[in-house]
Amino acid sequence: MRNWTIVAFRSAKVASARTSFPAGSNPDARYFRGAKGDCLRSLLCIFALLAFASWARADEEVSFRRDVAPLLLDNCLACHGPKKAEGGWRVDSFERLMQAGASEAPGFVAGDVDSSEAFRRMISDDEAERMPLDGDPLPAEQLALIRRWIESGAKYDAEDPKSPLATIVPPPTHPAAPESYAHPLPITALAFSPDGQTLVAGGYHELTVWNAADGQLARRIGNVGQRTYVLAFSPDGSQIVAGGGSPGRLGETRIYDAATGELLKVLGTTGDVVLDVAWDPAGKRLATAAADGVIRVYEMPAGEEKLTLTSHSDWVTAVAWSDDGTRLASASRDKTAKVFDVEKGELLVTYSGHAQPVRGVAFHPEGKEVYSSGADNKLHRWQIADGKKTADVGFGGEVFKLVRGGDFLLASSADKTVRQFDAKSHQQVRSYSGHTDWALSVAWHAGSQRLASGGFNGEVRIWNVQDGSQVVGFTAAPGLPRP
Repeated sequence: MRNWTIVAFRSAKVASARTSFPAGSNPDARYFRGAKGDCLRSLLCIFALLAFASWARADEEVSFRRDVAPLLLDNCLACHGPKKAEGGWRVDSFERLMQAGASEAPGFVAGDVDSSEAFRRMISDDEAERMPLDGDPLPAEQLALIRRWIESGAKYDAEDPKSPLATIVPPPTHPAAPESYAHPLPITALAFSPDGQTLVAGGYHELTVWNAADGQLARRIGNVGQRTYVLAFSPDGSQIVAGGGSPGRLGETRIYDAATGELLKVLGTTGDVVLDVAWDPAGKRLATAAADGVIRVYEMPAGEEKLTLTSHSDWVTAVAWSDDGTRLASASRDKTAKVFDVEKGELLVTYSGHAQPVRGVAFHPEGKEVYSSGADNKLHRWQIADGKKTADVGFGGEVFKLVRGGDFLLASSADKTVRQFDAKSHQQVRSYSGHTDWALSVAWHAGSQRLASGGFNGEVRIWNVQDGSQVVGFTAAPGLPRP
């Protein structure tokens, strides 16, 4: 089973990093995995098993979407999913898991336990064929649950049997965050509150809220996915949108009440993490980008999905709206950036000038050009009309996040800097130095003229953009000492 816990960023620092990254599907990628990652994973599995056991009381009918589908996602998807289908058998949808694999024996047969090849392998004493192949046998409680489901007719209690399993399971209640962190996490998401007094950061199964003046922990918001890759306040400031999930397994866009931290809504459950979200200028639509390669646009506040864009062939890493709200720009690990007409749902242009994964995207203020950044260590400026590059700016490392704040364009980079550009001329205004590791994320607050940046090593720095001075620096990990 894959154990991804951060968006991949290309680097030669893999071997020497304090916290290492498994290669996953990208052999030169850097993912965060803390020293206790395997232990945390095991604990999460235990919590899940306990939950499943409590659901599956003997006097209660087994629900596929509530009880069985989560088990298959946790234990089978890594080897039997769309990216890897051992034995020709897949479990990423109900339709597929009921079909036969290379053995020509159906995975599950309604009412017939003995003919259900997948279940036979789950209970096999032969370690060479038992599933999960490289994991511990499923506990007796879970096997009994699956057996009961088969014996009772292997019923499907969701709508479309072709839907990905990740989209039909009820939104999970996530585990509690650790009271104190043993290690810092990479800061992949930051957002200022509308009044600029606090700064929200993504944590481990939580959002942490910090005083923007002194860097003291103000409060913590729980029931959050394993990792958060993007944060955005609603235009009226009443809600916090958090995109993230569990890499390789679950992606979610969760919306919280900004004042109370109460979970209000979960949008667009997917089979891989949500990497970016963006509100349109009117605050009526929310666009999301995910590692399943799909861009989704929701009508808000109802949360109804209105548009799905599938032109990218790999992770969609960033999305941005034009100032008039008619177009969406996107960046992808497929080495392209694109612009779409949102009203028509049509692709307008594809830019392939990076020749490396693209990480960030933003519209030029005049709306006729787009900025994009990526693993080629450059910021590109190009025309929507013909997809031709008009300028580029070199960095000393990958350029991760692009944020446009009014007349400014902000870029965070693996060269440990955040750079501020004039958004119209792309001329550099200032470089913010001081991070001792990659600068992964950046946030901007116009009212207070503050810029916040988050590092791979967990450091957060808040800057005064008027003179470039640092206001405060801290490690955004509850329980760890300040740097």
